[in-house]
Amino acid sequence: MFSSSDKQQDDSDSAPLLVEDLTVAYHRKPVLWDVEFQIPKGSLVGIVGPNGAGKSTLLKAIMGLVPIATGSIKVFNTPYRKARAKVGYVPQKESVDWDFPVTALDVVMMGLYKQIGWCLPARRHHRTQALRAMEQVGIADLAHRQISQLSGGQQQRTFLARALVQNADLYLMDEPFAAVDASTEKAIVEILRGLKKEGKTAIVIHHDLQTVNSYFDHVILLNMRVVADGPVEEVFNQENLNKTYGGRLTLLEEVSEAMRRRERSL
Repeated sequence: MFSSSDKQQDDSDSAPLLVEDLTVAYHRKPVLWDVEFQIPKGSLVGIVGPNGAGKSTLLKAIMGLVPIATGSIKVFNTPYRKARAKVGYVPQKESVDWDFPVTALDVVMMGLYKQIGWCLPARRHHRTQALRAMEQVGIADLAHRQISQLSGGQQQRTFLARALVQNADLYLMDEPFAAVDASTEKAIVEILRGLKKEGKTAIVIHHDLQTVNSYFDHVILLNMRVVADGPVEEVFNQENLNKTYGGRLTLLEEVSEAMRRRERSL
């Protein structure tokens, strides 16, 4: 027989993502404070919160792109650098240089760089994999178009295909639904549901509160700290939304004072 502590340890070991006591600050200004949560395998997770709540910073911290002040992050029970091949990433559209002279197919094949190797030519089977991913998101006919010539929805689908071609187990998506047309949004939702059926996990920064219930089965309500996280039907309610979207200045003052107390005690 297993004790409850044994079961909890087993769950942690198999979790796609485990974040404990995470604090991130820019120039001594807190962005994330004592963030803790665990993501269940095979779930579609929405990260919801106001602008400036630290949602994008959280994804960057998971991938080691920003330094963390305290805490730990485990991806499949190991540091991200050791699990990088298991993670696919869809960035914000605003963070991409759309004037860079590459085609949509070139962008998608970037997801295969570990298979191809640095500075080595792509082989026919690499192109076949990339085209298959592009077909999955409905843009195979745009393979040779320069990325600056794509519409916003087509650009988003391109980066989604780049993540899909990695055949990852965990997907991190930073606002994939932002400024896309209805057909692209529908296509992304269908892809997310397909990933779930395959036992994969997706963590998605999301702004449209009206669609949280229909798009996700797990939600993290974030405003510098985790206000609530868990199954959508349990935590996505008016009380928790009020806590998440209200009192931003008060929360910032509380966290800043807590950081000052911590520094004085060191």
